[in-house]
Amino acid sequence: MPKCLNARVLIPGIAQGELVASNVPLSFWGGVDAKSGTIIDNHHPLVGRSIAGKILMIPSGRGSCTGSGVILELLLNGSHPSAMIFGREEMILTIGVLIAQEIFQKSIPVVQVSSSVFEDLLRHDRMWIDRGRICLEQPDDVSPIIPSESPSLHGSEFSSIQVSSLDREFLDGVHGRAVQVAMRVILRMAQIQGVTELIDVTQAHIDCCIYTGPATLKFARQLHDWGARVRIPTSLNSISIDQRLWRAQGVDPDLGEPSEQLAQAYVGMGAQPTFTCAPYLLETAPKRGENVIWAESNAVVFANSVLGARSIKCPDFLDVCVALTGRSLKTGCHLTANRKARVQVHLEPCNGTDDSLYPLLGYLVGDIAADRIPIVTGLEAAAPSIDDLKAFGAAFATTSSAAMFHIAGVTIEARTDEEIRWHLTDTNKVDISRSDLATQYTLFNAPAVEEFTPIDLVSLGNPHFSHDEIIRLLSLCAGRTKSLNTALVITCNRDTYSRAAKEGHIRALEEFGAQIITDTCWCMIQEPIIPVDCQIILTNSAKYAHYGRGLTGRQVRFGGLTRCVDAACAGGISNQQYK
Repeated sequence: MPKCLNARVLIPGIAQGELVASNVPLSFWGGVDAKSGTIIDNHHPLVGRSIAGKILMIPSGRGSCTGSGVILELLLNGSHPSAMIFGREEMILTIGVLIAQEIFQKSIPVVQVSSSVFEDLLRHDRMWIDRGRICLEQPDDVSPIIPSESPSLHGSEFSSIQVSSLDREFLDGVHGRAVQVAMRVILRMAQIQGVTELIDVTQAHIDCCIYTGPATLKFARQLHDWGARVRIPTSLNSISIDQRLWRAQGVDPDLGEPSEQLAQAYVGMGAQPTFTCAPYLLETAPKRGENVIWAESNAVVFANSVLGARSIKCPDFLDVCVALTGRSLKTGCHLTANRKARVQVHLEPCNGTDDSLYPLLGYLVGDIAADRIPIVTGLEAAAPSIDDLKAFGAAFATTSSAAMFHIAGVTIEARTDEEIRWHLTDTNKVDISRSDLATQYTLFNAPAVEEFTPIDLVSLGNPHFSHDEIIRLLSLCAGRTKSLNTALVITCNRDTYSRAAKEGHIRALEEFGAQIITDTCWCMIQEPIIPVDCQIILTNSAKYAHYGRGLTGRQVRFGGLTRCVDAACAGGISNQQYK
């Protein structure tokens, strides 16, 4: 009898094949090529491996909520894994498969295993998946199932979930096909997560307006053709182009046209064309205790941690389904008990550091925390700005799958002694030293072959630049001359751009030689905004320092804002150690 191990079925199915496995979580967005299935995250141990036709086993996804769009692309273009095995709860990649199954009749099995089974499977290189079993030799009794198998519209499968009369109308198709499918997806995700109740949310921020390929456009068009309309106020994340200027910028129409069509599809559903990855900078930002549904990983983390609003880390596609119904899963950070810190990360004294401290620290804290909410101590007297917290949160969301963090004495739910004591109860402590920060700084800036490294492009605005950051950048540029050999490009949202333009700041930056772009952000920008002959990019974003090389094929360096301006003026950087 073949050795078989038990697994929890998230999406049913059967599969067999070679195992591609790692005990490091993987973000599909920025980590897996959406056309070929090759892993492109240069910080991941599986970089260069193909998952096409393989069984992929990782603890979970992490980082960008857009990973669900990448797995949908792979499923529809045939470069998908044959199955996925996770070691802990996973929403982002699972819902991508669920959407493929519900709308496009494409599916692969997705299962979750215990930590002990995960460790056991790491020692093997081939296996068979038959719904709730993972066999290390071919079993005798595998029986194929229909790939599109899913719960029936009105069956007992949803009987464990409390639904309102309006939910039932949605599910029965009273309000149209788009809302019916949206409610099915919400209830299936609730079922997968063991959630028994839904809640009302006041607003949504949609992330899957990012064009990852034909599949994301096909999804939006299908909903639009079914008459989809958002039911709650809904903003849109950054898109893949500067909608108003992409043609003048020389962007390839093969990217520009479908990206614009995708954005217009969601605007046609009633979403607002805010096109920003930092919706917390808008006047519509939610208040403390407000239940919302935000996608875009850094935005979710900021909303929960800094604003005190309440959102799950919502994967792409689920964000749209919630926007169409106004209903979300009563789970995760919507619940007070789930907002408690589960690990303490203490920063040893680091006097004299610049603003690169916060993205570096966020990156390391996220890696330590993994799927746990951390409380950071040691910054009680530091008084980080909103922009510092923005940089910390974006980096944290890159390496962690948790939906929030706390900083003792700083963030909104960890300011009082009582709150801090609650978070510190039953938590393990991990220390971060200046040496740890220096090590990560060195990793971001490797390889440092020469004493002076020419910089072809300085990238700022990941997440989108705030008004205060524009003011600070101007002060650093005052009285200086930008090198003709180095491009300086900043991204921000339309509101920030408009305000800065009225105040004369945009003209001043352009006179210095900077290019300011709206609507899109660095996770999507390609040539020709990135010059064709560009070899090395410098950024002050740990998020972009992580994703940039895989997304662009260029080398990426990291430093604080002052270092970035110095590089723009000098045409390069000295390969200094972390200070």
